Amino acid sequence: MYLPPSSDNTILNPWVSFFCSTENRHALPLFTSLVNVVCAYDPVGYGIPYNHLLFSDYREQLVEQAVQILIVTLEHDGGGLAHRPPSPSSMEDQDVRPGPFCTGGGLLVSPPLQDYDFVLKGLARLLVNPLMQTYLPNSTKKIQFHQELLVLFWKLCDFNKKFLFFVLKSSDVLDILVPILFYLNDARVFHKIITSGHQRLQPLFDCLLTIVVNVSPYLKSLSMVTANKLLHLLEAFSTNWFLFSASQNHHLVFFLLEAFNNIIQYQFDGNCNLVYAIIRKRNLFHQLANLPSDPASIQKALLRKRKSPDAITGISRTSSQETVSMEGSRPAVPAEPGTLKTSLVAIPGTPRSITTSIQCIRKVFRPLDFIHILLDWVSRYQSHWAPTPDWVLSWKCKLPLQTIMRLLQVLVPQVEKICIDKGLTDESEILKFLQHGTLVGLLPVPHPILIRKYQANAGTAMWFRTYMWGVVYLR
Repeated sequence: MYLPPSSDNTILNPWVSFFCSTENRHALPLFTSLVNVVCAYDPVGYGIPYNHLLFSDYREQLVEQAVQILIVTLEHDGGGLAHRPPSPSSMEDQDVRPGPFCTGGGLLVSPPLQDYDFVLKGLARLLVNPLMQTYLPNSTKKIQFHQELLVLFWKLCDFNKKFLFFVLKSSDVLDILVPILFYLNDARVFHKIITSGHQRLQPLFDCLLTIVVNVSPYLKSLSMVTANKLLHLLEAFSTNWFLFSASQNHHLVFFLLEAFNNIIQYQFDGNCNLVYAIIRKRNLFHQLANLPSDPASIQKALLRKRKSPDAITGISRTSSQETVSMEGSRPAVPAEPGTLKTSLVAIPGTPRSITTSIQCIRKVFRPLDFIHILLDWVSRYQSHWAPTPDWVLSWKCKLPLQTIMRLLQVLVPQVEKICIDKGLTDESEILKFLQHGTLVGLLPVPHPILIRKYQANAGTAMWFRTYMWGVVYLR
């Protein structure tokens, strides 16, 4: 927990190293026992109402600690090997890794199917437990360690592809999917995390939007709230100063445009709310198509970034009435004093500003933290990236705007005409018109659906490790 990120992969915990090593002849029995303790636990028991209030359940603490030991040991042994890019070898070769813990357990290398079924049913039973409702309020025992269970399920699927395929083909997969969606929604979902979450979550934006893109071809009907929030994200990410602030920021716009294209091409009939939101926010797409690339415009945008307080987070606060009142439309708050930040607000331009900033930081951070930040700061200052017209043109010409522009070209005149002819002011009538409309034969040829698979890397590995230890520490 107290290691800097640079040394996180090189310093090993000697206790966990011995516990997971092949030299420990008890490693496999220990793993099997821990899995049995977790997956055989039934917090409801015989289902007697309020029994958990009358009798203490000693097993819950045991199961919680067993889950923590499992995820710590799985993470430890898989740290060096589990995140290498996959080789074109057979599935059996990919599953065989040194140590029973690194493989997702020797139990899961070549087990009978009933072992997979036992693990899946046990995890599903525990994950769905907090969702159970009865006629008697609070009569059923609810466990509180779903975060550890989700991490354990992730580790087992990540390390053992045979178990993953078994889960996907099983009729019980919905028993896992439903609680995952519940926890996802309960934990704020994506829009609020991006717009009002902590600024250190910004490295996860690519991952979150990749998930949105992957599911977009199958979204049959988005609500108006969801449609407006997606357009709000595009509005935030497509501002000039944000696009020119970092070399990878434009990828977020590409993700959102691809998601819109997928919905329009494959699920147009049931998504009149999104089509209406796109029509209302059509100026965003016209601004992207006419994005300036001359040096003067680039410098003007960067100057605005330095002056804007919203530059702290990378999310612009829009002035439109509907987004100001929208939940989560405020920018992310800056880090509290004494916490490490992922990036600096602005790179200092003169040695004097560096000296002043260093003096301010030294008052907040401990000496070791100060040295670590200073080294990162100097390296970033020496290798400062700057946008150029050629760089802007290199990706501007690839923006996938053709489908949306064609939609606007066809539907905007129709909507304007029906509003004038019938004097419509109620958006429900416009939505009915869009709901019964069609763009068959008018849009470009549908593009193939592209599903981006998760690729383990050092960044996500560090994020999972930090999150996991944070959960254990809070327990």
